Amino acid sequence: QVQLAQSGGGLVQAGGSLRLSCAASGRTFSSYAMGWFRQAPGKEREFVGGITWRGDDSYYADSVKGRFTISRDSAKNTVYLQMNNLKSEDTAVYYCAFPRSPYTSYYQTALGYHYWGQGTQVTVSS
Repeated sequence: QVQLAQSGGGLVQAGGSLRLSCAASGRTFSSYAMGWFRQAPGKEREFVGGITWRGDDSYYADSVKGRFTISRDSAKNTVYLQMNNLKSEDTAVYYCAFPRSPYTSYYQTALGYHYWGQGTQVTVSS
């Protein structure tokens, strides 16, 4: 079965950095599109950033553009979210997600994804 194991969350001071990991098992996702999402208490799950199925295009929400970067280690079947210059408003539970097939038409919304990680808490203190 497909499983996405997330790690790397924790507590960090504003202006600091953190790297989240999403390790997949049960299927090789090296050629798949993927997305990172986050959800704060009382708020809807929102798109953070994603990589297209081809892997040569990436997109980020305006709120994190220039601060967050997505990368992939195909040998480890793992995707990362590098978060720099963190702000208090970045505090949320972060999720990685993959679609059923390499391509998804809804890469910026949760509707486009089928497999989800368990989520990891990121707390930014000021």
